[in-house]
Amino acid sequence: MPGPASERATLSRDLADFLIELSIALHKHAMYPEGHPSLAPAAAGVTRRAELLLEDRSTLSLGVARQQLVIEGVATDAKHPVLAELAGRLHRHHLGAVTFRRGVPVDEVAAVLKALAVDAERRGQPLGLGAPERLRAWVHVQLHPLTYERLELVDDGAPTSERGARAAQLWVGLARAALTAQTSDDQPTPTEPAVIARAIDDHPRTDAAAYDQVIVGYLLQIADELKTAGSADAVALRRRTSRLIRALKPETLRRLVDMGGDFSQRHKFVYDATDGMAVDAVLEIVQAAADSSHQTISHSLVRMLSKLAAHAEGGAAEVRPQADAALRDQVRQLLQGWTLTDPTPGAYGAALQRMARAAPERPAASEGEYATEPDRIVAMALEVDAVNAHVLAAADRVVREGRLGQLLDALAEVSESEGAASEVWARLATADVVRQLATREPVDFKTLERLVPRVGLPAAAPLLDALAAAEARGVRRGLLAQLARMGPEIGSLVIQRLGDPRWYVTRNLLGLLEELSPLPQGFSAAAYLRHADARVRWQAVKVQVKLPAERDEALALGLQDQDPRTLRLALGLAVALQSCPDSAVPVLAGRALDRSLPPDVRTLAVRALGYARTRAALEPLLRVASAGRTLFGREKLPPKSSDLLAALAGLASAWQQDPRASAVLRRAAASSDPDIQAAADAGGRGSEL
Repeated sequence: MPGPASERATLSRDLADFLIELSIALHKHAMYPEGHPSLAPAAAGVTRRAELLLEDRSTLSLGVARQQLVIEGVATDAKHPVLAELAGRLHRHHLGAVTFRRGVPVDEVAAVLKALAVDAERRGQPLGLGAPERLRAWVHVQLHPLTYERLELVDDGAPTSERGARAAQLWVGLARAALTAQTSDDQPTPTEPAVIARAIDDHPRTDAAAYDQVIVGYLLQIADELKTAGSADAVALRRRTSRLIRALKPETLRRLVDMGGDFSQRHKFVYDATDGMAVDAVLEIVQAAADSSHQTISHSLVRMLSKLAAHAEGGAAEVRPQADAALRDQVRQLLQGWTLTDPTPGAYGAALQRMARAAPERPAASEGEYATEPDRIVAMALEVDAVNAHVLAAADRVVREGRLGQLLDALAEVSESEGAASEVWARLATADVVRQLATREPVDFKTLERLVPRVGLPAAAPLLDALAAAEARGVRRGLLAQLARMGPEIGSLVIQRLGDPRWYVTRNLLGLLEELSPLPQGFSAAAYLRHADARVRWQAVKVQVKLPAERDEALALGLQDQDPRTLRLALGLAVALQSCPDSAVPVLAGRALDRSLPPDVRTLAVRALGYARTRAALEPLLRVASAGRTLFGREKLPPKSSDLLAALAGLASAWQQDPRASAVLRRAAASSDPDIQAAADAGGRGSEL
């Protein structure tokens, strides 16, 4: 239930620019090798942004969640691709926060970026799980780990599961945030609910907005975790959270629920709390939310809810689950009326009426409305094997409301030979339903994967439409994977859309064609090898080399491309295929001798020249393998390098009969270095390269 735009808490422009600059710099450090010319400017850009922000504050801290960052009490959008990627990288390193201090120098920023750029999964051990001194290696930048020490959330001593670890992480994070001014990194963090509640109550109001946002951020995550966590994992966290809520002063709880006027977050918090927290905590939060939203709950209704809570907590075994479910259901319906000026009409009034009557009668449904849930209508139709227009309309409503996955589960339990199941499947397995799934946010890829095979080829068009419109990288990847699983039959449909003027659409479609093996008969990507956008050219080279008749042209154009990424791809393909077109030799010769290029690119160019059989390739190979003459006038080899070994192997494989090449190979064979000797031996070429 979104509130007015003016009620939303948003990042300032300076903070947003800093986070984006940090994310881009970290991405560059992960992508480029050490010493690359792009790295120093990236670190300098982050430092400049930090200096501007630290002019009027002594420190700047970033809280880390799985897909969000919290900076000065404001959480970033989990759907923002750049900031979500930054949060995810920090979270995979098991970091809970990053702090920048005034006076941070660029060399410290560069060192931190270098440490964070190493992928936590490839590193073997995330930074947050490593030695503590590693995180305190810098004076002005500190990395704070997520820790679970001194925390006992599982009372029976059972091993902590992944869910249990997540619950522990959230509770320790809440404790650290609440007690931030009272404990140091070297002291154990108190985790008793009463201590945490007292710290929140007593926190000074000087930085109230930022502090409250951080506390509520953790409470939001805890409420969300309790919605889905199993009873064994959630029982301790639910108990501690309930004790914390009860221990808070009423005015403190109202302040937290109010969250600076963020109406949508307030409703999300209350809804999530209703689903997962203990019923006594639910009552406290609902009362605070009512006060914050300027709504009124009658004393009679409060007494009724309290009575339900008492039955849910201490009633008979057969009564407790019913009372618990009834209380949560009434609270949800109560919240639906809070967007109205008058608190009594609508769902709120209906809730009071139902609770006031011992045996309420079901109101008669008006024409065109169905009092029974659509899921139950379809389930009953499948059970009795009977379908009519109302059942099919109910199936349509289930799709619109985003519960198709549950309906497919129900269909999987009945035989398709039954008439009802067949008719419902015919209603669901359509291109229109695929379009609804593919364009809903977030995309339910698991359900889509189950439905698309039933729809068949007609599903390709809505999936391709969604791919062209998708803005999030994760959504594009999921749609591409789904399309690729449909097989080469969709190739002609993909080719028809290659004329789209948007470069990213063309690039994605070429990438899809690469996955569809074999390529459609008669297709050629030659027209895209000269595309204005380098990303399209890069993808076109990957596709075109799959066509044997056009492989040489694709390699030749790729080897001559000015885009470093396309050049590197073409070089790698030439070496892998052991093929170097004659037309590309002059360009490769220049790049093999260009000292401004990265060493690995020069080595690839030399290796590619080794596969050329035109004499134009001989001269650059000889130049790479020669370091001039000694004082006595004899030719000498340069110091050992990957370029030299590649050049010697190329000369040994194709130019042993040439006098100059033969002389170079003899000098290499007489070398004391075994690698140089092996490279000069034509038989050793395969093992060396």
